[in-house]
Amino acid sequence: MLENCKSARERWGGVSEIIDRWLQSRQSLLVRFCGLSEKKDFTEGDREVEDSVRHLCQLLVDYVSAGHFEVYEQLIREGQAFGDKQGLEQARQLYKEIDQTTDIAVDFNDKYQETDDLSSLVEDLSQLGEALELRFSSEDQMIALLHTAHKNQLA
Repeated sequence: MLENCKSARERWGGVSEIIDRWLQSRQSLLVRFCGLSEKKDFTEGDREVEDSVRHLCQLLVDYVSAGHFEVYEQLIREGQAFGDKQGLEQARQLYKEIDQTTDIAVDFNDKYQETDDLSSLVEDLSQLGEALELRFSSEDQMIALLHTAHKNQLA
């Protein structure tokens, strides 16, 4: 039994590090997003803003990709390993909410990686902000359900 606990701690303790790195990238994304959102008027040809928007897009794509291809996968595996059927079912519902926000993030990225037209940036940032708020809330709930809930079982 002690060996099983040690094995679980070794296997799932690393998930905390993955989540920590991911949440740090979330913070970087939010800082960039808030910096852009503070402006209410964007002028055509403003290279600084164009570069800032492209940097936001890169952070956004990296964050969304890490969630889908690294973090959620680890959380699901952890829930499965602990036989947490209720947590996994709730996570499926949360994933549906997250997935809807992915489309908004991808659309934002596709639009602003390809254009210097900033005429609708204020509205697009507002829509992205709402999507990110929903996404972060759903992700936090998923972490609580499938990782934080099992921390005591790792100790």
